[in-house]
Amino acid sequence: MANPRNTTSGSWFTNLANASAAAVGSPAAFIFAAATIVAWLITGPLFHYSDTWQLVVNSWTNIMTFLVVFLIQNSQNRDARAINLKLDELIRSTERAHNDMIDIERLSDKELESLAKRYERIRHEWDERRSGRDRQRP
Repeated sequence: MANPRNTTSGSWFTNLANASAAAVGSPAAFIFAAATIVAWLITGPLFHYSDTWQLVVNSWTNIMTFLVVFLIQNSQNRDARAINLKLDELIRSTERAHNDMIDIERLSDKELESLAKRYERIRHEWDERRSGRDRQRP
């Protein structure tokens, strides 16, 4: 089967978000941010630690943080969706797997909690069987 991925496909926002997330997560971006703060601290005495001096860095960091939050959320949403699709494919392709586990991320919180309790009970029963076998061994 041919690989359907095309790195330039997607909406303009997806392309922008991917490129921005890669840039913002780079060591160069961290060094730039750290250098900006150091430069701001060094200029403090020149501007007599004025309200304007403080406002500049506060405004800049607030704006950047606000924008980066959306980039991070978009990236996490895409990663989570991709992981869920990969897991769905593994479940679908495994003969003994429970196909009812496909798309469980769409269940309500109450349904997910019920499913988690079901699997906790299964794990607990397995632990008891295993520990019973361990006690029987000499």
